[in-house]
Amino acid sequence: MTLARPRATTARAARRAPADLSFTLDEPTVEAFAAGEPDWLAADRRAALGLFTSLPSEGNQLYTPYIDLRGAELADVRLYEQPAVAPEAGTPQDLPDGIAAMADLREDRVEALLLDDASLAAGVRVETLRGLLASDPDTARRLLDDSSALPATDRFAQLTRAGWNQGIAIRVPAGVRLERPIVVRWSAGAPGRGLLTRTIVELGEGAVASIVEELGASDEAGGPGSGGDAAGQALFSGSLEVRLGRDAELRVASIQDFGPRQVIFQHRNAVIGEGANLHWALAQLGGRLVRSRVDNRLEGDRSTVEQVEIVFGADEQLFDLTSYTHHVGRDTTGNLLSKGVLLDAARSYMKGMITIEKSARGTDSFLGEFGMNLSKKARSVAIPSLEIDQPDCRRAAHSSSVGPIDESQLFYLESRGIPPDEARKFIVLGFLEPVVTRVPLEAERDRLRELLEAKWNAGVEGAAAA
Repeated sequence: MTLARPRATTARAARRAPADLSFTLDEPTVEAFAAGEPDWLAADRRAALGLFTSLPSEGNQLYTPYIDLRGAELADVRLYEQPAVAPEAGTPQDLPDGIAAMADLREDRVEALLLDDASLAAGVRVETLRGLLASDPDTARRLLDDSSALPATDRFAQLTRAGWNQGIAIRVPAGVRLERPIVVRWSAGAPGRGLLTRTIVELGEGAVASIVEELGASDEAGGPGSGGDAAGQALFSGSLEVRLGRDAELRVASIQDFGPRQVIFQHRNAVIGEGANLHWALAQLGGRLVRSRVDNRLEGDRSTVEQVEIVFGADEQLFDLTSYTHHVGRDTTGNLLSKGVLLDAARSYMKGMITIEKSARGTDSFLGEFGMNLSKKARSVAIPSLEIDQPDCRRAAHSSSVGPIDESQLFYLESRGIPPDEARKFIVLGFLEPVVTRVPLEAERDRLRELLEAKWNAGVEGAAAA
């Protein structure tokens, strides 16, 4: 009798669960960053690493079924070890017209750190965090040694806190009113590389400023035809931490247009003082996978936040957006709006929570989340929520909807002689216009409109080719 030989088998790779993160931040990497830093900063990094390794990818049970990190292939990504502190000597330093200051950072380099004379004389400062640590360690500690600056329950926020390798500090003294915006430009996407960044913004009492944040692909990222997924993904994890003094006002416009192989984790955390006003205008266009979280804490009486975020997704892009707004002071106001337009097999998850604490008498707060699906394969989920501990409110409301283009709007435009494709374009771009109008720099408004139109045209051409 002849015995059959056992069949050769190949071990299968372990299947990744939707919440599994393939990127690993280990202790030696954190210790390498901590070497040479003050003891308090090294301790802060270690505490954050402990949270990163112990926390789940999604702590809110309501949202657990929706997180999906399987599109992030980051096992081979390595963080930049020694990013630059300042521009190289001899680098041309010309401030573009129409802006008060600029920080231009590309991969691990600092291309420019510029301030106009009036802003510099008024005490405005824009510098790298490592530069600030060297020049003014007391101020650096005041800005960085704060465990509440990023949410302690969020694993990805603690990733940035533990492993940040580049950062910018923007400080506007009390009473200073900047008529022109500050531009912060992050360019990244080199395959296999990771950039973890912190941007800290502090406005003194009565200060007024606006910031335009540009997030885009660097030259090293390459284009769609430069190797595909075989070239490897890149990681960008960035925080924007805002502290507004009494009666301060800040406008922030952010345009994210990273390349197709970029994985992005973003955290925006704001503490808003008495009578202060914060305006967010956020546009998410690029990236393979985007996870964004915004935390607004209205601590001061009569403080206000207005937040508008738009998504325009195509191909197999995934956008996971969460917004938390905590009303603590009396007579505070929140107005938050999220809108998403999806082509092809793109997906978006818009999740929001308004919390009105017992101390927050007279709150007026609204959260709206609206999705527009332009393909049968597109998927959009909207989950607005309220948690109210104070019945004495002016308003506490939320609203959401997901669906295709409104046929009545389409009929109205077509009945006036507009071709169907043009009518659809007008409706979609008009749906996203609320963010465009809030960008505080005309050149950036025009650029955002061009990016939105280019994405629409690419989607139409792709649909026609299919």
